[in-house]
Amino acid sequence: MSRGRGRTRLPPAVLAVRGAAGALAVAGLAHTLWHGLHEPGLALAFGVLITVGELARWGALPGEREPAPIGAAGALAYALLGRSGGEPTSHGALQVIAVLVAAQLVAAVPHVARGSGPTADQVARRIVIVSFAAVCFQPLHNSGRSAVWFGDGPYFALFLLVLLVLTALCDAVLGALLLRSGTAFPYGPLLRDELRALLGIGSAVCATGAVMALGVSVAGLWALPVLCVPLLLTQVSFRRFVAVRTTYRQTITSLARSTEIAGYTPHGHARRVAMLCTAVGRELGLSGAELTVLEYAALMHDIGQLSLVDPVPDGATAPLPAAEQRRIALLGGAVVRQTGVDTEIAVVVERQADPYREQPLPARIVRAVNAYDDLCGEGLSGPLDALEQLRLGTGHDYQPEVVESLARVLARGGLTPVLPG
Repeated sequence: MSRGRGRTRLPPAVLAVRGAAGALAVAGLAHTLWHGLHEPGLALAFGVLITVGELARWGALPGEREPAPIGAAGALAYALLGRSGGEPTSHGALQVIAVLVAAQLVAAVPHVARGSGPTADQVARRIVIVSFAAVCFQPLHNSGRSAVWFGDGPYFALFLLVLLVLTALCDAVLGALLLRSGTAFPYGPLLRDELRALLGIGSAVCATGAVMALGVSVAGLWALPVLCVPLLLTQVSFRRFVAVRTTYRQTITSLARSTEIAGYTPHGHARRVAMLCTAVGRELGLSGAELTVLEYAALMHDIGQLSLVDPVPDGATAPLPAAEQRRIALLGGAVVRQTGVDTEIAVVVERQADPYREQPLPARIVRAVNAYDDLCGEGLSGPLDALEQLRLGTGHDYQPEVVESLARVLARGGLTPVLPG
């Protein structure tokens, strides 16, 4: 991103999403203040539900796709609500937006006081997506067309299902677009990540929102607390899974640092290689579990040096003879296998020194990025010379596409071997 007059200039896509969310919020609040609340009891109940759901962000862990699933499901349910206890509702799309915005503002107070909470992009994304669902459903319901077209039977349930699928797809497209604007990674892999997330907590949120809307339409507001329980249990289970995964990553990071603590590799080398490998992997279209394997293998790529009697000078394996590089890689793979981590990680570590035509893509990335960081080390070379040496080795050692992807990543972030973080 560029700077102008001392301020960070936001990407056009981010500005567009935030602008749309702001316009929707102003329109919803102004309309509701001018015309008053329809069914205040319903509005208060769903407002409280969304607020409580948003407050659940307090216990969020890094890596959670949806830290406030109950709030998201409550907002979707209110957007898709056409009846309450058998009686038709008339709140409309703009009131849905107003209740959502008011609930988010109330929930933001403790988050702001604590110095955490959702980002502006997350809030804008929620407003736009819920507005999409409400605008698709509420006008049809209030005009009576949904009753004429779909009735109250299975066709109406199918209509809700189709609408939820469209809403989820729009959410994935919007989420990937926001990530693309902030990182400049290829859009395709980011969209695949967002679509995969729909199969987990995303599908649970959509299903709960639809069931809430149908349950309240028949049983009234008493259905809300009952129908929240399955999603609450899902959130607790998912957070336990994320906690286990975080502990797993911390264990791998600690193992990777053992070479630095023992003095075999320079400080921060494994972290820098892992960060660059992840960026290059995204540039080449990797996503999801492939990126995770790549990151973990990059963190542990030098662990074989712990088996050496005499340390490699500066921990740089790139200038070593090919046979010595392969020996260290095989030693590293043997150590990784003994730690009990995924076999795919050990394979990448073992094959990082093979000729690139015989390697899987993650091993090609690790080899090129490790060589770049080694060549940028003290007394060896500079960033531009390191890239030039990698290009000279593309006939046998480094895949040309990987080297050029690395060059593009470095060009976006500056030609420096030391990355922030």
